[in-house]
Amino acid sequence: MKPYSIAFRQKIIKVYQNEAISQRKLARCFNVALSFIQKLLKQYRETDSVAPKLRTQQTPPILNDEQLAVLGRLVEEQNDATLEELQGLLATETGIDVSRSTIDRSLNKLDLTLKKDIPCQ
Repeated sequence: MKPYSIAFRQKIIKVYQNEAISQRKLARCFNVALSFIQKLLKQYRETDSVAPKLRTQQTPPILNDEQLAVLGRLVEEQNDATLEELQGLLATETGIDVSRSTIDRSLNKLDLTLKKDIPCQ
């Protein structure tokens, strides 16, 4: 979800300062969550800024490039393996135990699918 614009945030602050309005009514008036209003006002009081906070850190991937390569090799060797089987094989080969969801996301990242191609008859 994208952060609200600075102009919108400033408008909320301006209305809050000029009107004797509660935070709950302010949230209803601007059709935003009460928690957003509370956090915005707290941020404004503490930093005198309404700019959205930057998200500087992403969660690092669970499987590194080497482990992804191992997973790709496992799929090539056993193309009929289920996610659960690949999960076990990856744990055996690399020593890292990940969820089925991680296996599925990693296969999507590698642009691999577990669906089998049926040859024309």
